[in-house]
Amino acid sequence: MTDVTIHNVTKRYGALTVIPQLSFRIEDGEFVVLVGPSGCGKSTLLRMLAGLEEISGGELLMGKEVINDRPAKERDMAIVFQNYALYPHMTVAENMGFALKLRKRPRAEIDERVGKAAAILGLGSLLDRYPRALSGGQRQRVAMGRAIVRDPQVFLFDEPLSNLDAKLRVQMRAEIKALHQRLKITTVYVTHDQIEAMTMADKIVVMNDGRVEQMGTPLELYDRPANIFVAGFIGSPAMNFLPAKVASSGTPGMKTPEGVDLPINGGITLAGRSQVTYGIRPEHLQLGETGIPAEVVVVEPTGSETQLYLTVGGRDVVAVLRDRVDVRPGEKIWLTPKSGCTHLFDPDTGMRITG
Repeated sequence: MTDVTIHNVTKRYGALTVIPQLSFRIEDGEFVVLVGPSGCGKSTLLRMLAGLEEISGGELLMGKEVINDRPAKERDMAIVFQNYALYPHMTVAENMGFALKLRKRPRAEIDERVGKAAAILGLGSLLDRYPRALSGGQRQRVAMGRAIVRDPQVFLFDEPLSNLDAKLRVQMRAEIKALHQRLKITTVYVTHDQIEAMTMADKIVVMNDGRVEQMGTPLELYDRPANIFVAGFIGSPAMNFLPAKVASSGTPGMKTPEGVDLPINGGITLAGRSQVTYGIRPEHLQLGETGIPAEVVVVEPTGSETQLYLTVGGRDVVAVLRDRVDVRPGEKIWLTPKSGCTHLFDPDTGMRITG
């Protein structure tokens, strides 16, 4: 196991710069998730780590050793791809042991490593099957097993669950996390799904346009997003945002442009500000007798909770209520933000207001 350092790494395709001087560190044994929208550079960064893409500038280090020019096969990293990439003419055991066979390892060693990996992943009874006889989840386990038998210093996962159905994704999320807790191997995991990021990561790196917007634990990003982009990306459904005018000096309140009063947390200084962006997560809105007036547009009951699509002063808002509620489209209700759960952002820079 080892730590990985990304220092001022740049990636250019001709005149187009897709990653401009990116820097952060992945600690030994850490499970780090790179998350962001399509095109943000997360898969490109993973491929540069793996040696499948050349870097245009900066340094990649494993431990204290620079690996910029080290060939992919010599980087001691194992990558699991989105499409499994299994050989259809090989059995599960042959697929898992193929990399060791290419290295001309003894047959007894290959069998031993394949057997151990199969036991970890629950593939012991499937070793003689071919990929066509496996389910999607089983194929993904074989791809993971092929990575495990190499006994790498670093695991790389490139959106490995995107081809699975919803139920299998949940199951495989738990299996990959349990695998990491068992093996303690440094892991870099790429996904565009922020639920995967929140449930699996020790640390999340939120990327946008090749840059790091924020890095931290899942709950740090959820509770204290650095800016509007992170606040809107982390959490499902996304945080609600409303433009707001700050009340006159000495008055702590604020209103939307339509005149709707918005409650705020105490302790935030807004001196010198006339405009802010008001943020509240859907799950932090509650039904009340007073508060923010809203009109119900759509009601979505899911059993354990009710999701409401609403308008506040003509602007779209989502609320997630943990109870079953008897409301109907067109009905007027009052919403009360949970204490201490509102967020304020600078409308010009998008940065969080903390002072």
